[in-house]
Amino acid sequence: MRTGTRRARALTAALTTLALTAGALAYTHFFTRGIDRLPDRPCGGAVDRALVAQALPDARSASERGLLREGSNGFTFFCYVRTSGDSTISGEAETMDGDARSWRAYFAPKSREGDAVEVSSGDVRALSMAPHYATAYVSCTPPRGELRGNALIVDARTIGPTRAKGDELRQVVVDFAYQLLRHAYEAGGCEEARDFPDALPRLTEGRVVEEPVG
Repeated sequence: MRTGTRRARALTAALTTLALTAGALAYTHFFTRGIDRLPDRPCGGAVDRALVAQALPDARSASERGLLREGSNGFTFFCYVRTSGDSTISGEAETMDGDARSWRAYFAPKSREGDAVEVSSGDVRALSMAPHYATAYVSCTPPRGELRGNALIVDARTIGPTRAKGDELRQVVVDFAYQLLRHAYEAGGCEEARDFPDALPRLTEGRVVEEPVG
């Protein structure tokens, strides 16, 4: 009888462990896959969901939105992905007056450690000021002559907890900024015909910006 009791208890413990494990896996699948339920390309096709998943931790739910707004001063394209865990990756692509020199002179000093890194392909450029903060630039003439601006500039960042850290996060945010720039260029109707590369060079191939140069 004692042997049978011990076996019964062992079986009960094993089944309990199995049930708890299955429950934990089910929780992970059903309650931490919010990002996986987003469209393949959130923000109306602007960015890659896999890139967002690199940046933000798992969460029970996630929301996203892309919006193009046109006005007398040009156009702005907004994109954000936000999770129930208070993590966000977002950016704005806006037409402005300026050139690469003025863009760099404005953003490079925002690097608190003085280690802003720039990468480029032709006149398409991106600048990382911190692991969570990046900008991108390309020349752009808005589609209507009355609209101001000859540059399209993206300001992108993460807010709250992130999955990636350090240099990995730097690269993810730069890639996010570039994808947003490329999409906004087409969505806003910049007049210049342009073939964008699939991606900009990696930050490991970039240069540290110590002072604004042409």
